[in-house]
Amino acid sequence: MDELNKIIHSKTRLSILTYLYRNKEATFNELKEKLDITDGNLSINLSKLEEAKYIIINKTFLGKVPLTKCKITNEGEKAFIEYINSIEKIINEIKKINNN
Repeated sequence: MDELNKIIHSKTRLSILTYLYRNKEATFNELKEKLDITDGNLSINLSKLEEAKYIIINKTFLGKVPLTKCKITNEGEKAFIEYINSIEKIINEIKKINNN
């Protein structure tokens, strides 16, 4: 059985990567709103994804207002697809067991 990626195998980090995989980029506030999570929870999980090089975080200003944008990297897309493929393999193995 495939080993699941421990970085991605968290509800919040999986949700972040799923959103970014579909949209390629999102602001901090957009992620917070769409995923319905707190600033602190989002910040911690974004940092873990950034450390793994799955996302890039770019902090700028829009006038005087801070603007944080998150973008999925090629490495992040690859890891996300591998994670989804591993989940599909596990599901298929369970289906085989249940059909016997």
